[in-house]
Order: sequence, then structure tokens, then C-alpha cells
Amino acid sequence: MTTHAPQAMQSVTLPASLDEAVAALGAMPAAVPVAGGTDLMAAVNKGLLRPSGLVGLGRISELRGWHYQDGHALLGAGLTHARMGRPDFAALIPALAASARAAGPPQIRNAGTLGGNIVTSAPTGDALPVLAALEAELVIAGPAGARREIPVSHLLAGRELLEPAELIGFVRVPLLHAPQVFLKATGRTGPGRATASVAIVLDPARRGVRCAVGAIAPMPLRPLEAEQWIASLIDWDGERGLAPDALAAFGEYVAAACIPDHAPPADGSEAPPLSPAVLHLRRTVAALARRALGRALS
Repeated sequence: MTTHAPQAMQSVTLPASLDEAVAALGAMPAAVPVAGGTDLMAAVNKGLLRPSGLVGLGRISELRGWHYQDGHALLGAGLTHARMGRPDFAALIPALAASARAAGPPQIRNAGTLGGNIVTSAPTGDALPVLAALEAELVIAGPAGARREIPVSHLLAGRELLEPAELIGFVRVPLLHAPQVFLKATGRTGPGRATASVAIVLDPARRGVRCAVGAIAPMPLRPLEAEQWIASLIDWDGERGLAPDALAAFGEYVAAACIPDHAPPADGSEAPPLSPAVLHLRRTVAALARRALGRALS
């Protein structure tokens, strides 16, 4: 597994079904589930993690595809970024496909999985703002065939956690059949970790705009007031276009909501200004939000 580990794994289990994987975790509470391993093996190689056992999820075919249920797509947690980036998937959930294509170099996209992106919950996870904007839900598999559903935002915010011997089985995503856009900024040219990212999802049935900003906080941020304001300006029965100044105002609204000014001190003195780095990040978020909404409406 790694040339740096001082000792070998005690056990490796390769279940063939989701329920078998849950049972294996119940029998070995200290074991760690692994799919793509892009984050797990990095932690092992750095000496940050020494699991006593592994439960490999790579042989569970039901986790590597998707099916349809009541107007939703039920995505297996084992879907790789490479698979989600293909045209047939992009036709269903364009923003998630775009985030998958931007997830990193080919070796990362070929191994990394949707479920791993969620469980790791790294602020720079490209799929996370898209799932937040889609208001996706997680189907959690537990012992004895138990299943429960929670909003993905609850897990990312730490409001609900996975219990022992529980696994993310599927991600339930609404099929909106409407424009969706994902954009991100990186610190260098080419694939890289996001310094900021924005997902925009239009919901014509509800005449709504959903926006989520990633990478700038521990979890994706939803500027709800900005969403409601811009949705009220869109002619949902017409061309759905907006003037450039309205798009620019939306970008500034989103950026200010997600990166607010410092609160004034209790003594009534003037609040300190934001640092140049923070102001640059705010401008980046504003530009991403403006461009993403413009592309979605066009």
C-alpha cells in the first residue's frame, strides 16, 4: 500500500454488496472504507493515518452506476469523476459533470469518487458546491439493511454525522432539465485546487436560482437573499435574459454575502478594512458568480 508505512494492514476485506460492506465495518469497527483512495492513501503516506484494516468498495457494482427514481437520479457513491465527466452523464446533470472534469489530473479523476468527495468534505472539493446548489440528499446504508436519507448540506455542516458501520450508498439529485453551470478559479494554469468556485442552478418550475460558493469556507455557502433577489428580476416566461449591470450586481451581492466586511468593534470605532488578499478573493467570487449566471441564462 505504501513504502512509508511502518507496518502492513492487519486485514483487507472486499465485499461484493453494499450490505456486505456495512456488515464488514460492523465486524471491524476500526477498519476504514476505501474506494478511490486519493485522500486516504495521501494521509497514510504522510503518516497521518494508520488504519488497522480496510474495507474495499471497488467490487460493489451497484455503487458505480445510477438509476432513476421519481424525477431524481440516484447516483452511486462509487461513481468516479472520470465517469461523471462523460457526455451521457453531462446531459443529465451538467454542473456535476463540469465539476468532475475540473477535479484534477486524469489519475485523480479516474480514481476519485463522488462519495469520497463528500465524506472527505475538503473545502476545495469541486462536487460539493454543485451538490449544495442542487439540494441533493444522501442515502445512508446501515446495519441490517437499514436506509436513511439526509440532506447533503447537513453532513457537510456537521449537523448529522455517519454512525458507526454506516456508508453513503447513493446521492439523490433532482433532474431539473434546466441550465446549470460550475466555474472555479485556481492558483495556477491547468488543473488545480480551487481558490474559489461557484455553482449556479436554474429551477424554472419554481422560478428560482440556486447558487453555492465553494472553497472559501469549510463548507459551501448559499447566499439565499442574493438568490431570491436575482430570481425576482428574471422574466421566467420570456427570454430569461438580464442586463449586464444586473449580472454584475448579482456577483457583488453574492461576494459580499459570502465574504462580508468586518463587524465594527464594540467600542464604536471604525471596523478595520479587509486585507488585500481577502478583497482579491471577494472580487474573484463576484466574477465567478456573474459569469456563471450569465452562462446559465444564455
